[in-house]
Amino acid sequence: MNRRFTALAAIGAVVASTALTTPATAAGGEPTVRFATFNASLNRPAAGELLADLSTPDDPQAAKVAEVVQRARPDVLLLNEFDHVEGGAAVDAFRDNYLAVGHHGARPIDYPHSYTAPVNTGVPSGMDLDHDGTVGGPGDAHGFGEFPGQYGMVVLSKHPIDEDAVRTFQRFRWADMPGALLPDDPATLEPADWYSPEELREVRLSSKSHWDVPVEVDGRRIHLLAAHPTPPNFDGTEDRNGLRNNDEIRFWSDYVHPARGGYLYDDEGRRGGLAPGARFVIAGDHNSDPADGDSVPGAANRLLNAHRVRDPEPASAGAVQAAHDQGGANTGHRGPARLDTADFNDDAPGNLRVDYVLPSWPLRTTGSGVFWPTPQDATAHLNDASDHHLAWVDLRV
Repeated sequence: MNRRFTALAAIGAVVASTALTTPATAAGGEPTVRFATFNASLNRPAAGELLADLSTPDDPQAAKVAEVVQRARPDVLLLNEFDHVEGGAAVDAFRDNYLAVGHHGARPIDYPHSYTAPVNTGVPSGMDLDHDGTVGGPGDAHGFGEFPGQYGMVVLSKHPIDEDAVRTFQRFRWADMPGALLPDDPATLEPADWYSPEELREVRLSSKSHWDVPVEVDGRRIHLLAAHPTPPNFDGTEDRNGLRNNDEIRFWSDYVHPARGGYLYDDEGRRGGLAPGARFVIAGDHNSDPADGDSVPGAANRLLNAHRVRDPEPASAGAVQAAHDQGGANTGHRGPARLDTADFNDDAPGNLRVDYVLPSWPLRTTGSGVFWPTPQDATAHLNDASDHHLAWVDLRV
């Protein structure tokens, strides 16, 4: 039986199991903290446009994104696709003009702590990385982007962030990953030769960056491991984006494993992965579904099966109904529709689970969900805030 249509009968059960509650009450009175990730699509085609849009309170999309956040009310939130502006001016404008203002009855929300940093998108490499015969443009940047900082990231938090202890891996080279799946030029006999030896000395792994952001929650340190790997498409038969997506995902799997992270080095030159036993939450839009879509088979499972990771399987009734109503590629998917987090093209690839919030043992999950209202819900007007939906997990620290 088709899993999309049979799953529709379970909408009521999904609603009951993923009802959106505030973090303070999610565990029946136990102290909890809500971690969330949201690809908010707050990117713009030119540098400065996002800051201009957020500098006034009347941008419709930003208002919808803010309302989603206000209704989900995470304590620690990773926003993907938030154009980076030096000095954090865009972050401040979003907090002041949108999050601090109630929308359609939703209460304002305050994040006194934030973290953002440069990313690789739009940073010129000076090389013809896409082999189109010219040097320059988004395809030749260290990460695809029209300008430096496009599709950036930001962490918002109600809890203090130890900025002095943040580790960033923006400049980690792809070729320095042992066993890296480097792309092959199909026009030659040599293996893994899409990039020349000279290019491999410069090509970076992260299409945006990988961040280890320590958050102090009630006397406990939790490492938010934030990233946004490249989509595994928009390339050719060499599959350079699909292979890069796989290895960007593998980065965190190696980072949290005591025996695998020794080769890693951060932007300050410090080597090694996460300290054994450290609590962490892997979060972000990883552009990879465990069962469907175009990513390298098994890529997403590198996260789901990573050392000490627990998958709380955030779900929603809205995703089940969307897959049923939209049909198309969704009718042939193998993974459960209730776990979808992104509403992509109905013909291909269909809706997918690509956004993850994955806590480590011994953090205990007390609730989880995806903010994807059904069409009958009063908040359904927020479903087009982005083509992704906010995923959240409540943790007892």
